[in-house]
Amino acid sequence: MVVRLVVAAALAAVIGFEREWHDRPAGLRTHLLVAIASATFAMITVEIVQLPLFSGDTMRTDPLRLVEAITSGVAFLAAGFIIFHKGEVHGVTTGAGMWLAACIGLASGLGLFALAFLACIAGAIVVMLLRRLEVRLKFKGRRSRKTTDE
Repeated sequence: MVVRLVVAAALAAVIGFEREWHDRPAGLRTHLLVAIASATFAMITVEIVQLPLFSGDTMRTDPLRLVEAITSGVAFLAAGFIIFHKGEVHGVTTGAGMWLAACIGLASGLGLFALAFLACIAGAIVVMLLRRLEVRLKFKGRRSRKTTDE
């Protein structure tokens, strides 16, 4: 369990650090908490199914309910970061990063470390490297850290 939580936190820290570095509303701590919470929910689900109380024919499990619950909960949080101001939408990348942190946490909590690692690498490429490419190709202008999110 400790390994799963540490992996979730470490991988989410990669995404959260980039958001923190660019002074976005949901930074390192938020991404860590989302990933750790998702991993914890995943482990709780696995443990509940194994309890003697729920053994036998009376227990039906549907692992997709876990994914749906975490997705809905994090989507609610992420939506709070998305705002429409002066004809522009801000905070979408931050919200998506929180969703990715939840996925990383869920995968880590279920012991799917390779998937969690690949999701982290893909997310890091998107938030760190593609931003530089967008600026270089002049798709996006350089903005100060204190301004808007993509």
